[in-house]
Amino acid sequence: MPAEVPSGEPGVTPPKLKKKAYNKQLKKLQADLVDMQQWVRETGARVVIIMEGRDAAGKGSAIKRLTQYLNPRFCRVEALPAPTSREQGQWYFQRYVEKLPTAGEIVIFDRSWYNRAGVERVMGFCTAEEYRRFIHQAPIFERLLVEDGIMLRKYWFSVSDDEQIRRFTSRREDPLRQWKLSPMDLQSITRWEDYSRAKDEMFAHTDTPTAPWYTVESEDKKRSRINVISHLLSSVPWERVEHTPPEIPDRPESSSDYERPPRTEFRYVPDVAANLEK
Repeated sequence: MPAEVPSGEPGVTPPKLKKKAYNKQLKKLQADLVDMQQWVRETGARVVIIMEGRDAAGKGSAIKRLTQYLNPRFCRVEALPAPTSREQGQWYFQRYVEKLPTAGEIVIFDRSWYNRAGVERVMGFCTAEEYRRFIHQAPIFERLLVEDGIMLRKYWFSVSDDEQIRRFTSRREDPLRQWKLSPMDLQSITRWEDYSRAKDEMFAHTDTPTAPWYTVESEDKKRSRINVISHLLSSVPWERVEHTPPEIPDRPESSSDYERPPRTEFRYVPDVAANLEK
């Protein structure tokens, strides 16, 4: 099966990013993300970020680092489940429209309407007519979003077949991450070339000047996180907004007529942490 070879020098995978360099740059980028979100809030901008790619390509971990310090009231991650019977009777894009941001919000789609061009196309969950309609409508839909002022960024996380299997194996052996491995995920191994063809056709129809795709090489997760966050920050025309944190007031003296109830009247969780010090 052919692997997705990282860009740069043909056939050459860049070395793993050193942890110290990664942590230092990630902290700086995350501080910039906080500033960017403040600009989004102040200006009423609307940002939509689409994260797509093969299973185990590193989308989820990149989203975690991107949102780690952002205000969740104004930055949402949308990972829609399979459509309900009612949603199946709607216009395909309808349930995604409901999740779009209002002024001052950032919305990240952990997979998106491109499910139709990926898993639904490969696994036969949509008809040929539904797929053709999607391929025709998606560029129009995205052009309407951009024309209305939404800043749309589409990222495709690329990973080789060998690295994907290594990550699947790691998940299977880790009880904390086994939930991230489903039979549907494993179909991406046996149907690797089918997914490759689907992705190529999807790019041919939906990689437009208005809403281009940006590929994120994800053989090294640390490198991919730095690269995607850096690109996002450089592509959004944000500026630092002057923000003065509120002053912390002095605590007033306790009222003479207030007496705290005895601690014995409350239920406390056991201090199991104390056992760690023994």
